[in-house]
Formats: sequence, structure tokens, C-alpha cells
Amino acid sequence: MQRDIIREHIYVDGRVQGVGFRFRAMQFAIQLKLTGWVRNLDDGRVEMELQGEREKINHLFEILKRERFIEIDDYEADLMPVKDESGFQIR
Repeated sequence: MQRDIIREHIYVDGRVQGVGFRFRAMQFAIQLKLTGWVRNLDDGRVEMELQGEREKINHLFEILKRERFIEIDDYEADLMPVKDESGFQIR
């Protein structure tokens, strides 16, 4: 059975800069076989696009919420069209 692939554009709020968020997000995304990117924004939030199975995207956030210095207060996600891409990068 083929699992449905989705892509989400996400803004993450909280203590997410200067705490290894982008690096850890990239590590876990690669382990979970998710594609996309992550970057810091000037307003203190992090912006990301994640593509893969919804369960794996949800699992990525569960893992990040347990990380020692990262504190995710809130995030908003909007569905986007799926892209033909491979890999995950920090921008």
C-alpha cells in the first residue's frame, strides 16, 4: 500500500533559535526520510517546509519537543503542493 506524501509549510514559535533546532531538525528529517528545508527568520521564529508521510512529519515534531534546549510554543502548518525533491537542507 502506497502511503500518501504531503508537503507542509511551517512556522515554529518558541525557543527555536540558538538551541540547535535547525541542525537537529535536519538530522531527524534525514533519519525519517523527509525532504525539505529549514531556516531562521529575523523575528525569532523558524520556517520550514517538510515533505513526506504525515505520520513521519508528526513524529519529527514529537522528537523535537523532547530535545533538551528546544521549546516549541506553537507552530502553524499549511499544506502545499508536493515537489519533486530529494534531501533536506538548512538555508
